[in-house]
Amino acid sequence: MEVMWLLIPLSAVLVLGIIGVFAWALHRGQFDDLEREGERILQQEVTPVDADQAAARPLTKQS
Repeated sequence: MEVMWLLIPLSAVLVLGIIGVFAWALHRGQFDDLEREGERILQQEVTPVDADQAAARPLTKQS
């Protein structure tokens, strides 16, 4: 039971640290726009392949 004198303050410091990191992330704007990155990935343009690269590319899927 004497270990509780160490574990309770240690866990309180850990919780305060986690809350501090979360507050810092909120203040820095990390959670301002959660959907933009997901939409950006879906709407990226595929680079066009020229005729030489298309002919050299195998048509079968490699696993």
